[in-house]
Amino acid sequence: MDKSWYLYILRCGDGSLYTGVTTDVEARLEAHRSGKGAKYTRGRGPLELVYSEVCGSHSDALKRELAVKAMTKEEKLMLINS
Repeated sequence: MDKSWYLYILRCGDGSLYTGVTTDVEARLEAHRSGKGAKYTRGRGPLELVYSEVCGSHSDALKRELAVKAMTKEEKLMLINS
């Protein structure tokens, strides 16, 4: 069986938000924290996982990521707080 894909949002130490997709949220968070994640998150610690949702397939996760990245920061904060 295929693994489920997740959309996740991190809050960086500078207050910015980073959105990504993965099959293992905790392992991905550790990769970001150790500097092996996205270039964007390097040097922006501490990193806090503030949101995740199950998306099903990789394709579904990528579509959801595009939709979330198109949101304003205010809309992302409303999603995080919902």
